[in-house]
Amino acid sequence: MRSLTLLDERGAMPSLQALSEQDATRPVVLIGFQKQGNLGIGYLAATLMRRGHRVKVLDFEDAAEQILATIEAEAPVVVGFSLIFQFYLPRFRALMQYLRNHGVRCHFTIGGHFPSLSHERTLELIPEVDSVVRFEGEVTLLELVESLIHDQDWRRIDGLAYRRDGRFVSNPLRHLLDDLDVLPFPYRQYEPTAILGQRTMPILASRGCSRTCSFCSIHMFYRAAPGRVVRIRKVTEVVREMKDLYQNRGITLFLFQDDDFPLFGPSWRRWALSLVDELYRQDLVGKVIWKISCRADAVEPELFATLRDAGLYLVYMGLESGSDDGLDVLHKEITVAENLRAVETLKSLGVMWEFGFMLFDPSSTFESIETNVGFLRRIVDDGSVAAVFCKMLPYDGTPIKETLMAQGRFNGDVCNPDYDFLDPRIARCYEAIGRTVGEWVRGSDCVAAMINHAWHEVFVMERLFEPGADLVAYKTALSAVTKFSNNILFSVVEEICDGFREGGGECQQYSGLGQIREQILATLVQQRNRFVYENQSWLLKGISKQTLVTA
Repeated sequence: MRSLTLLDERGAMPSLQALSEQDATRPVVLIGFQKQGNLGIGYLAATLMRRGHRVKVLDFEDAAEQILATIEAEAPVVVGFSLIFQFYLPRFRALMQYLRNHGVRCHFTIGGHFPSLSHERTLELIPEVDSVVRFEGEVTLLELVESLIHDQDWRRIDGLAYRRDGRFVSNPLRHLLDDLDVLPFPYRQYEPTAILGQRTMPILASRGCSRTCSFCSIHMFYRAAPGRVVRIRKVTEVVREMKDLYQNRGITLFLFQDDDFPLFGPSWRRWALSLVDELYRQDLVGKVIWKISCRADAVEPELFATLRDAGLYLVYMGLESGSDDGLDVLHKEITVAENLRAVETLKSLGVMWEFGFMLFDPSSTFESIETNVGFLRRIVDDGSVAAVFCKMLPYDGTPIKETLMAQGRFNGDVCNPDYDFLDPRIARCYEAIGRTVGEWVRGSDCVAAMINHAWHEVFVMERLFEPGADLVAYKTALSAVTKFSNNILFSVVEEICDGFREGGGECQQYSGLGQIREQILATLVQQRNRFVYENQSWLLKGISKQTLVTA
């Protein structure tokens, strides 16, 4: 099976001039979540646009009527859907049904983690879709669009899956791009979000993850296709993109969306230090700050002090478990001691930190939950960050899902994957905790999210505003609110667990918990409003400075 050749011998895409006679009158419409930007769609759109195609990017959360009206007006050759998490599949299917029922007949394709790893299930559950673009899609989608424009047989394109004669067909997988710098900078048509007037944008330094956590579909996504699992962009290109966004769009906060920012090991450490050098060379240090996600075993004092001084202000780590046994189940290949050292290092360096944590996993016992809560108490007892936790879910394509299926413990469906705990009381305990303190840890307006947003503002002020406000007093007040909230959360979780462990079931003494939650949030708002009132001139000066950068 042969695909169209849209890469030259160096793995680069041919120039726009090579396609000057191409008919690009019919555009491409791409649909996906656009909150905080969607770099996946941004790279797809930029690749198409560099070849002369018109692209319209729509937010999946727009009204279906609005999406339909745009598609009817544009008459696209292809509508592409970006589906990352499988529990959104029914909503994507409902939109496609709506569009088909209202006369949209053009080619529908879909890509993302779940469609790539489970292409047959995707085609089975969404009959409206014509094809699946598997794994990295820039070249595959480009070839699909140009085959349809020129009325060629798109079914011969590598990287596509589709139906034929009642069966599912997956063409040979396309190699992952070896050189990420052949791609154009992603198309960003959306307005950036802002924190205290400081404008933010997502950015990527790399693709892929070298780790093999059993619960994660991301590393499986990059291992299922041929090619190098991890690819890292040139430092000069990353900083050139940052400088372009800073100068032309006033971006001062960069959110690196790498699954594992390149830090671990001698080679990646050298890359990170080169990034620092380039930020200084391009005169961006002191003007922009940036957030990364990484593993705890990469957090080393000297390196992170250097990164901090060059603009690193926030680090997200997936800590996941407070016991070594739990970390082994999740195949984190890390220890509790390493996690604790990373947390203490970031605190000592004055770098903001956030974390992911799985209070419940397939091996959970009441003893392990108690250990996990003890670990959480230890790392956030100082009120430095609001506690969060969740339950591990067995996504398609992950080793832990296969293990659970082999054990006969997997249940739920493709959109709501779940599993049976070894102790049935744990399931009832989890449900009770969710009902009782879900508003503490779930959703964009939960207690933890509101508190951590306030902390986010503090670190932005420390790094991008001139000295002048009494941030020490405000941080002390914010720490007190955070610590009180964390202690309430942990105490309730412990009490619920004790109730189920002792056989008495859920304790019913939480009628006042909603009022406590409201009091915490009211206190948080009060402290913030007081700080803003007392420092209006200083804050306005900092925001005005950003306005000048944007102008």
